[in-house]
Amino acid sequence: MGDFLFITLAEMLRAFHFIRPFFLLALPVVLGLWWMVRRGAVRKDQDTDGISPHLKKALTVGEAQGRRFTPIDGVAAAMILTVLASAGPTWSRMPDPFVSPTAPVVIVLKNAASMEQTDVAPSRLELAKFKIRDLLEMRAGARTALIAYAGSAHRVVPLTEDAQIMVPYLEGLTPDVMPQEGNNAQDALALAMEILATEDAPGGILFLLDDLDPQDVSAITQAGANAVVLHQILPSGTNSRGLDMVDGAPVIPVTVDDADLRQIDRTLNAAYRAAVLETSTQPWHDRGWIFAIPAALLCLIWFRRGWTMKWAVVVLVTMTGVLQPQRAAAEGVADWFLTPDQQGQRAYNRNEFKRAAELFQDPMWQGYAMMRDGQYDKAVEVLARIETAEAAFAQGLAHIRNRQYRDGVRAFETVLERDPDYPGAAENLATAQEIVDYIETVQEQSDTGEEAGIGADDTVFDNESERGAETQIEASDPDELGMLSAEQWMNTVDTRTGDFLRQRFLIEQNRSIE
Repeated sequence: MGDFLFITLAEMLRAFHFIRPFFLLALPVVLGLWWMVRRGAVRKDQDTDGISPHLKKALTVGEAQGRRFTPIDGVAAAMILTVLASAGPTWSRMPDPFVSPTAPVVIVLKNAASMEQTDVAPSRLELAKFKIRDLLEMRAGARTALIAYAGSAHRVVPLTEDAQIMVPYLEGLTPDVMPQEGNNAQDALALAMEILATEDAPGGILFLLDDLDPQDVSAITQAGANAVVLHQILPSGTNSRGLDMVDGAPVIPVTVDDADLRQIDRTLNAAYRAAVLETSTQPWHDRGWIFAIPAALLCLIWFRRGWTMKWAVVVLVTMTGVLQPQRAAAEGVADWFLTPDQQGQRAYNRNEFKRAAELFQDPMWQGYAMMRDGQYDKAVEVLARIETAEAAFAQGLAHIRNRQYRDGVRAFETVLERDPDYPGAAENLATAQEIVDYIETVQEQSDTGEEAGIGADDTVFDNESERGAETQIEASDPDELGMLSAEQWMNTVDTRTGDFLRQRFLIEQNRSIE
């Protein structure tokens, strides 16, 4: 926990700056006014030489006045805080609605004979599988891939957001499916980096292993800056010579609870946020409200007798106006301090997209939240009110995810009409057109559906361009045709996942040798 806080604090300090630094020029003016007003308010010591000390003490009034907190001190503090708020302090960027807030991760599992030892229950390999399942559940919705390695490394599951796809393949991983025995973590690292190279967002690599070959230590150490985490699956108090040699990548020991997984998740996400901070083109997140709150609290003491300074109130109101605060609804305690859009942003960052869509008043962000929540039709309706290239691009993505491919083509064409150089618009338009062409080709081929004996219950194609003929396919009873249903057919398949992986890994190994 301490390492995580240190990493996060270090990144925050490194990224800290002011969005509008020219407002800081007001600080010397505020300090100058404070010095002049306070100097005049402080009583100067009178010449009391020759007076007895006890008489001097009795006759002196206001001796400690210069050390007390005076009205000008409170005003100056509030004005300084207001200046800092106006300057726009920041240390993070606004979240990108098209990029997952969680780091994509490639999980690399050592699937060698040594992992079958039972010094940790039920075995090192089975415990590692349990940890992977728990981590997938903890990072629900995040893009994750799986690699298995022994003497060679093989891709088990590509990057996917559906954790359930990975579970059956994870079950089938045993040392006997690997075509070559060994401990080749370096090849596994290279394959993981190759997978992450296809991602737009920076990702991390998680090794679950019991030992590391000293020959691979150098490669792991050099890649440590790319968010490599080593999860040591060994009994408590047991050390690995290879893992002890690693420098630059954290080695996290296994625990009986999920403390190790929480540390892994924090470490990977901290490295991910640091990388996004450097590479993202998103605008910086203005944190000026943090200074505005104590400035407002200091204003409360001006209602006391003797503390009212009207000119200071005017100055503060004028300077705070630069921040252009938005109007907030009067519902709940949070509305006293945060606007609806700010509350929506907080919900969005917590992946509460449905709640965020209800809070956002900005139609662009409301559309993003609805799209992330799966409300594609509503997202398109909200985004249609904005006539910008960005809104049309988001509409196109919503149509594609809703399988409305032709509408997606129209939306991306609109993007290029509004901004011919909008990033990603041309590529997405080409992809959407390819999908439409494919569907229409299938429509043409389906003209002979009756003769082929197709037994689909309900097949619908987008045939707006009227390619091919409209064909109605009537479903037949599988029992009448002597055919099995899909579920019955799958139940008759006797091939285990492990057998499939063994054959696939062997084919890959033979190809690499050739």
